[in-house]
Amino acid sequence: MTLGATVTPEGIRFAARSSSARRLWVSLFDDSGAREIDRLELKPEGEGVHALLVPGLGGGTRYGFRADGDYAPDRGLWFDPDKLLTDPYAVEIDRPYQYHWRLAAKRNEGADTAPLMPKAIARSMPKPVLAEPPLFLPGGLIYELNVRSFTRLHPEVPEAQRGTVAALAHPAIVEHLKRLGVSTVELMPVTAWIDERHLPPLGLGNAWGYNPVTFMALDPRLAPGGLEELRDTIAVLRKAGIGTILDLVFNHTGESDRLGPTLSLRGLDALSYYRHQPDGRLVNDTGTGNTVACDHPVVREMVLDTLRHFVRFAGVDGFRFDLAPVLGRVDGAFDPEAPLLRDIAGDPVLAGRVLIAEPWDIGPNGYQLGNFRPPYLEWNDRYRDDVRRFWRGDAGAIGALATRLAGSSDIFCREDHPVSRTVNFIAAHDGMTLADIVAYERKHNDANGEQNRDGHNDNLSWNNGAEGETGDGTISVARSSDRRALLATLFASRGTIMLTAGDEFARTQKGNNNAYAQDNAITWLDWEGRDRALEQYASSLATLRRAFPALTDTHLLTGEPADGSEIPDVAWLTETGAPFGEADWNDPGRHRLVMLLGDKEGRRLAVMINGDRRQCVFTLPVREGFEWLPAVDPHPVDPARPLPGRSVGFMIERRAAGSRNKKGS
Repeated sequence: MTLGATVTPEGIRFAARSSSARRLWVSLFDDSGAREIDRLELKPEGEGVHALLVPGLGGGTRYGFRADGDYAPDRGLWFDPDKLLTDPYAVEIDRPYQYHWRLAAKRNEGADTAPLMPKAIARSMPKPVLAEPPLFLPGGLIYELNVRSFTRLHPEVPEAQRGTVAALAHPAIVEHLKRLGVSTVELMPVTAWIDERHLPPLGLGNAWGYNPVTFMALDPRLAPGGLEELRDTIAVLRKAGIGTILDLVFNHTGESDRLGPTLSLRGLDALSYYRHQPDGRLVNDTGTGNTVACDHPVVREMVLDTLRHFVRFAGVDGFRFDLAPVLGRVDGAFDPEAPLLRDIAGDPVLAGRVLIAEPWDIGPNGYQLGNFRPPYLEWNDRYRDDVRRFWRGDAGAIGALATRLAGSSDIFCREDHPVSRTVNFIAAHDGMTLADIVAYERKHNDANGEQNRDGHNDNLSWNNGAEGETGDGTISVARSSDRRALLATLFASRGTIMLTAGDEFARTQKGNNNAYAQDNAITWLDWEGRDRALEQYASSLATLRRAFPALTDTHLLTGEPADGSEIPDVAWLTETGAPFGEADWNDPGRHRLVMLLGDKEGRRLAVMINGDRRQCVFTLPVREGFEWLPAVDPHPVDPARPLPGRSVGFMIERRAAGSRNKKGS
């Protein structure tokens, strides 16, 4: 049963669902969206659906819904016909959402909200995109980016395009992504959102977009060309060999808590769309004031329809799900076999799409890392934390580092699926940037207007001797070395890796670890001032990663020879070339390690990690007829010279000139 506004040869069929509304209307507006020109009552059709075919209307019609029924917020009933409601199935809106106190006013106290609300625009859907397999495969490089901040200051992107989805198709952007070996871009939310109510009085706005109102309509600020703009950009990226993943938020909406605005789902059917306590209060497993009822059949259908919409009509490779345990909660408890999670993975249209879970929320038992089922990949914050601890210099961190480098078998090993589903990352949009990790011991969030109370307090970061900006050359050199070490560790890690845009050239947020409200120079990438040497190093690491598939392989390491090879898939060595023993793993002062990877072709790659501040000569095992050569330019490691302190070196084993070409010998 089709919901929303369906354009037909006979007119437009408007349909909305509500389990408890007594009456529903569609409000029609003029072409400017400023004047309501008609209000027509929808007719009940059963199963809570109200619909009406309005002859003579076509694509481009602006509209909204209104609903009436009991007004009893304590019982989850918010009906108020003065509230214009955005269609949950809207595919386009005519302007961004803007918070106003009247949107949250009680019934009979706020007057008609139509002048404050965007209007949905009815559209005929384009011909579906030809279904093609995703370009991204597990083990590739995900590049997380915020559309606006990523291109807002890019000097080669035309001014009119900066900060939009279309800018991602610019040749300069595409070339940058290709140099980094990006498998897929992961776009932070591009669907329409509203600012949290505390931000406008502070002169701030939500810059990240994790506060949606409806799920299909793109935000006009990011995609003024609508769905076609997204579709065309995805096609350009795909032609360059780069996929696109959308970061979608189905766990909550911008309608917030009981003091929040009535914009769409709340005014139509809050009891169906949101989870409630037995006493009628909204469940808050998200920290935003409400939690979408993803176990309700109506919500499950809406989520699936949204995902199919972006696959069919935009051609996306897949999706990242924010606070994904909410999608798997059944009657409040997380179930990895929850109907919605199972339906997404098994849907014919979505089959084979990339599915990535952020495996935590703040509800009961909300930390579910490792508990999703294939094919879901999972953001691995244990990787983030253990890598940071090691490079911070924490004692006893060597074993955890090795486990993370190898794909986190302690989290993802399953007898029926010996493959890692990890998404390794050191920094993401939420938290300190990679450059700030080595320059700030503490968060610096004063610009957010909350007296530095927001954001994480434990960042596992260090400042190398001074907090923030410094003119001390010694400290600057140390920070540069640490940034390289962090990047090298990420690119040397087995399985999928994720890099947040700008971390490859030392972007900074001045220590702000929760910059969601900073649509300004704090989050806008400084392309002119970027660290080009670090960027080139990241590109070299990407080249190595592509050249040695054992790094991108997601099968868990065994220490045994790979099929067709005579050398083990991994060996762990000390800096002297000796195998790691139990005493080495348990030595709290050990900060050096060699991960020796072997592949099916009989080649070996040595990842030499020197977390000590002292330089050290690393000795690698030699095979007859082979030699060790530097693996990364433009800063190759000389095998005869010490590896500097706090650095990572790469050596690749190649057949020596004149030796027999016997595989694996």
